[in-house]
Amino acid sequence: MRRPLQVTLLVLSGLGLLHASLFTDLCLRYVKPGMRPLLIASGFVLLVLGIVEAAMRDGQERRDGQPGRKGHGRHGSHAHGAPAHGVPAHGPHAHVADPQDEPEQHHGHDHSTVPRVAWLLLLPALSLLFYAPPALGAYTASRQPAKVIAEQDEFDPLPKTSPLPITLTDFTTRVQQDRSLAIKARTVEMSGLVTPVPGGGSWDLTRIIISCCAADAQSVKVRIYSTSIPTANTWVSVTGNWHPGGKLGTKSAPVALDAQTVKKIQRPSNGYQDALPFPSG
Repeated sequence: MRRPLQVTLLVLSGLGLLHASLFTDLCLRYVKPGMRPLLIASGFVLLVLGIVEAAMRDGQERRDGQPGRKGHGRHGSHAHGAPAHGVPAHGPHAHVADPQDEPEQHHGHDHSTVPRVAWLLLLPALSLLFYAPPALGAYTASRQPAKVIAEQDEFDPLPKTSPLPITLTDFTTRVQQDRSLAIKARTVEMSGLVTPVPGGGSWDLTRIIISCCAADAQSVKVRIYSTSIPTANTWVSVTGNWHPGGKLGTKSAPVALDAQTVKKIQRPSNGYQDALPFPSG
């Protein structure tokens, strides 16, 4: 890979990062919002490095084009073993140059270049500009076990609002750990994406949570029982009541909801958090 391609990769990667993190919200598909300033800074650094590399290459080409620069690094205008200045070769045999005296590229390897596999780096650089991969969704959630919920001993009283806005994690904790049974008979409202489950008849309302980036994603799920099953990956708001089973306030209680209403919504900007939604940015 020659210098022009190195410059192209640096510039394209920098522009791709800036496109995903500064000019759009695409980066929030892959990282948490707190990582956004670092991506913006990285984009600027790559762009500046590309510009500097291009300027250095241009300056090198101008220097190499100056008189007296041609043939630099050669031993005069004659090859090893040829008579110089009228002096005959020593002995019956002309001097043969030691292979170690030859430049490295004469051994079949040009160490000034990057392996050809580096061309593959063009693909992610271009994808950031022209085709950004989609956010994590039902495919990922359906292949993960539900995130383990931390143990909690004390619970604050629930607000009297109806329906009660609640996160999937808080609902799970109330159902399986709150022995005051405060969630019983309460109408709650939750939001998340639709994840199909085998067998039909129900589906999972899911929130995918990331700590840093998409690579460490975990899922929180609530089983939903409704008359119809929405399309996978659709973001919905669901109201309903706890689906009875087992003993409420213990691990035997199912984390499930009998849906009263299911309403399609836009994916919120905090889609990678188990939080009450706020509108998309």
